[in-house]
Amino acid sequence: MPGQVGPIDSEQEGLLAYLAQMRYVLKLTAHGLTEEQLRAAPSASPLSVGGLIKHCVSTEENWISTVRGGDQKPDFAAYQENFALADGETIEDVFARYDRAATETEKTVTEIDDLGYRIPVDHSVPWNSKEMDHFTLRYILLHLIQETARHAGHADIIRETVDGATAFPLMAAAEGWPETPWLKPWIKD
Repeated sequence: MPGQVGPIDSEQEGLLAYLAQMRYVLKLTAHGLTEEQLRAAPSASPLSVGGLIKHCVSTEENWISTVRGGDQKPDFAAYQENFALADGETIEDVFARYDRAATETEKTVTEIDDLGYRIPVDHSVPWNSKEMDHFTLRYILLHLIQETARHAGHADIIRETVDGATAFPLMAAAEGWPETPWLKPWIKD
């Protein structure tokens, strides 16, 4: 996937394309890392590259479940667990789960085919605005883009702390871009 979203013909297509792009750049932060590096939390927080990716998978699964009428009540124990790779869990497991979540998101959005589709807001949690009585599918897609982009930024910082790799050299390495005077693909030490 190139560094930018390609041409889009509709708002729905654009929202799905930007969400796919953010998933992709988030997944790139794991490119070439060892299992130990994926679990490393080199900052003041307990965040790791693997844990951030897993969290975004869970977030997308939960929001699309909400769109489909699932329970909006948060599972706080699962929430905390979704910020870390479990013992024996690999990044490939998480990527496969993310691919399934992406497929479910695209299927759901395509089937509904109405970005104004309304989902009632659960007001039992403090982060849902009391002024809103519903989410729209558009709102949820924008939220997923924002959430994924935020955590891609966190993962970029953690990745750079782990081994010095940054986004575009990682993308160049993953996609086989040729070296240029201004961009050298990342090479694993």
